[in-house]
Amino acid sequence: MPQGLTPNQRYIQIAFNGTIQQVRRILPRIRYDPRIWIEAGTPFIKREGTRGINLIRRMWRGVVVADLKVTDGAIDEVNFAVNAGASAVTAMGSSPVATLNRFIAACNARNVYSMIDMLGVSDPLKKMQPLKMKPDCVVIHKGRDEESVARSIIRYKDISKIRSKYDVFISVAGGIVPLRVRTAYFNGADIVILNVVKSTDENEGINENSNFEQLIPQILSEVGN
Repeated sequence: MPQGLTPNQRYIQIAFNGTIQQVRRILPRIRYDPRIWIEAGTPFIKREGTRGINLIRRMWRGVVVADLKVTDGAIDEVNFAVNAGASAVTAMGSSPVATLNRFIAACNARNVYSMIDMLGVSDPLKKMQPLKMKPDCVVIHKGRDEESVARSIIRYKDISKIRSKYDVFISVAGGIVPLRVRTAYFNGADIVILNVVKSTDENEGINENSNFEQLIPQILSEVGN
């Protein structure tokens, strides 16, 4: 496992889903802390390509997550993410077992974190059982489109199920705002993912017009040392 994850330590992952201009405006206002991971979100990568990942790497010396949500061609996708500067890559838990096995092996070979996103997977524990190797991190994820569904929730109960069998880090995502970070940690999360959102977005997260210099230290106070 690459350096950057410490047992019993909590982290926040700040996800950029907008434009390069948004990253250039906001990221310099986030003071480096090893408990902060910066994510090149899926929409950001689709819009900006690998140059977007590379920009974040040049601006951030800590962990950079490429949220590729790999579904096939795992080796090639891991390689181009790592070559662009990523130190963690995501794959979809709904992908074939063969893809996930290749994905984890490729991440191990390149010394980056493997993260399996369980968005849409009804039983994450069952999905992990046939894998030859286990990922570094499992993401319990309520998708953006699900945020508008009143009955849709982050399935925190899956955290204890996975932990009963596997020693992996757990991250959670899905419309989390700073005030709910403590709840995620209380339910067993190691990493809480916070999306940077526009004021006009229907999804929740950290408003891009927030005072990041004040807000991020406040959120870190919930993380602990």
